[in-house]
Amino acid sequence: MLSARSLFQEIVDDDRSYQLFCSIAASGETQGGWENARIAALVPQSLAGLAPKITRHGADEDKHGRIFNGLLRKRGLDPVPVPPETDYTMLLERAGIGLAHDKLRRDEPLTEYDILVYLSHSRVTEQRAADQMNTLVRHFGDHPEVGKAVRIISADEDNHLAYCHEELLRLARAGHARTIQRTLRECALAEIAVYRDVSLAVMEHMGRILRWPRAKSTVLAAGIHAVYAYERAGGRRRMVRLAMPARRDALGGPAEAAPVL
Repeated sequence: MLSARSLFQEIVDDDRSYQLFCSIAASGETQGGWENARIAALVPQSLAGLAPKITRHGADEDKHGRIFNGLLRKRGLDPVPVPPETDYTMLLERAGIGLAHDKLRRDEPLTEYDILVYLSHSRVTEQRAADQMNTLVRHFGDHPEVGKAVRIISADEDNHLAYCHEELLRLARAGHARTIQRTLRECALAEIAVYRDVSLAVMEHMGRILRWPRAKSTVLAAGIHAVYAYERAGGRRRMVRLAMPARRDALGGPAEAAPVL
């Protein structure tokens, strides 16, 4: 039977597939850490109060990168190059979602609109991350090798999502509601397409490593396309709704250090 649990178990059990999985995850998290650090440094004075939270967000992402690299070291593995077609953050940037890296590399203050774009992009991508990590916790939260890591990262992703909801609602009340809703819709439509493409690419690489039969790969690809069709038809609405989170000021404190796994 094909299930999220059985598929991930296959990936974890094989050194080469596990190495690729952790390398892809570590690269994406580290990239997110750099992006948030640059945004925090360039926040406009009118939104300076957000800078510590954006800094905390980036520090959490850096921590996640170190956690995934730590999982590799624990098994005696080195990171491997990330295939470009599996690079979620790079493909999102190419799709024009979020803030362009060339803008972040300049030492010019961002605008309030830039921060709206950043928060909207983060609200969409953090929903994806929170959903994925919740699935991993459900199936592997007690796994002796990866359980502690997925529990820590899942809790952080829930905090990041709560932060995005709270700050976007605050800015919506300040008069930016239409811009935020439009940007959220644009981000969600682009993200579901990128997620489909990256999922297909990752499954293709895993299939080659694990020598999946053609029938299995075909079924998995069909499932990925079905998820995209569902999200295109309306399932993406979970990514654009805004609701005040139960936990307020979720990123109000300092980031915790990466644990010893």
